Amino acid sequence: ICGKQESQCIPLPTPVIYHPKSKSKSPLLVSCTTECFYVTLAFNRWWGQYTSFPLPDNLMMVVSGNVHGLDERGRLLRRTLMRYANLSSVLILRSISTRVRRRFPTLEQVVEAGFMTPLEHQKLDGLYSDFNKYWMPLTWFTNLASQARQEGRVRDDIALRLLMDELNNYRGKCSLLFHYDWISIPLVYTQVVTLAVYSFFGFCLIGRQFLNPEKGYKGHQLDMYVPVFTLLQFFFYAGWLKVGELIINPFGEDDDDFETNQLIDRNIQVSMLAVDDMHQNLPPTEKDKFWVERYFSVPYSTAAETLRPNFMGSTYDISFEPGQVVSIPFVYKDECGDVDRKVKDVSLVRDRQLKVSHLQTERVERQFKVAVELIQANDNEQSSC
Repeated sequence: ICGKQESQCIPLPTPVIYHPKSKSKSPLLVSCTTECFYVTLAFNRWWGQYTSFPLPDNLMMVVSGNVHGLDERGRLLRRTLMRYANLSSVLILRSISTRVRRRFPTLEQVVEAGFMTPLEHQKLDGLYSDFNKYWMPLTWFTNLASQARQEGRVRDDIALRLLMDELNNYRGKCSLLFHYDWISIPLVYTQVVTLAVYSFFGFCLIGRQFLNPEKGYKGHQLDMYVPVFTLLQFFFYAGWLKVGELIINPFGEDDDDFETNQLIDRNIQVSMLAVDDMHQNLPPTEKDKFWVERYFSVPYSTAAETLRPNFMGSTYDISFEPGQVVSIPFVYKDECGDVDRKVKDVSLVRDRQLKVSHLQTERVERQFKVAVELIQANDNEQSSC
């Protein structure tokens, strides 16, 4: 571009034709890093929600073992305690899971399912709160457990404390699920990752095309090939993005989401079985099959005989030459560095015993001699007197 004088001319930059040899890896690195962080965050949330699902197994074991009574009152206490725990999980899952919400659209369906009685429903509706009421049945649990302690159904305060600890763990998982649903991955993060991935491959679609051979570009030769690595990048990046989008909300209605309704059915059935039918319903105590055998092994089937483990350790079969198993004295210096200490008479016995003699040092010998002389002098003085 020139002005009025030739000295004011500004040279234009030479146009550069993009081809695979001059491509930069910066866009690839940025899109890959962004998507990896996003998928990692989504997977950690997915796994955290899975491990936070409130399972009543520990709680039902504690209730069955510490709430005593074979009469109707004891049975009523145990079943009511576990029903309150399951009711709390149903209430929190109604708030975060689409499947459970469709199954129990109102609390009347929860009453019809047997998780709550009509009187408890009236009591729950009568308690005003601006926040989710999933914690209220757990409060009933604590009060009922304290009442069972006063009645003597719970024998001591240690058992009551154990009940409360397990209940707090159960409540903590319900609360964690609620907070996972409340604080989700920011929408702008998902939008940035999606835009980065699709923009990268949009530019790849344009920038990695063939140059027109009819133009006769200097230094360019037509090379027909299949962009294998570009296709692999697209498949992997698009697949990772799809995985992140699927696991970002595991409480939906997709095929890969959590089967929350099945877990609800399982929890109520096993908890009632543990605290009711299995309470103090033990099989007779008998001697086991290996009662008279001190050393025994569990048999294997013919199909699993070749899979019998026989691992003794990675260094168990290492052998040494006779000259390599001789023990030598260990020499070291004390803190002052003026006396050499030697460990003598060290012998390893093959029958799994280790015999090591006491440490003999010059300093110990001198102190021993001085002590003996003092004792002898005291004895002589006493005898002379």
